[in-house]
Amino acid sequence: MAKELEGKNRRVISPVADICEAGGKVILRLEMPGVSKENLDVKIENDELIIEGKRDPFDSKGRFIIRERRNADFARRYTLDDTIDRDKVEAVMKNGVLHLTLHLKEASKPKKIEVKTK
Repeated sequence: MAKELEGKNRRVISPVADICEAGGKVILRLEMPGVSKENLDVKIENDELIIEGKRDPFDSKGRFIIRERRNADFARRYTLDDTIDRDKVEAVMKNGVLHLTLHLKEASKPKKIEVKTK
């Protein structure tokens, strides 16, 4: 369930997300149904990854019987540490899910140390 926040004169939803680390990358998946690529803004400012999206409102000519979806914008912020390479961030929107791939800097990746015998 997305968490609702009240912004100035607008309703903002913090989308649910999964985050994992694998293969020298941090992968985020955020559910943002109804948000098109054109209405999505992903940026890094200072040490923050900022994700904002605007969903097209659902206007009904009739009377709602059930209304569970909110006309709201999506917003989420993450603080980045110095292990993330800010020049290597990829974003793909697929089936209402935003997939972000953040690459770790080479110095931050685990290094295998060869054990030798004498």
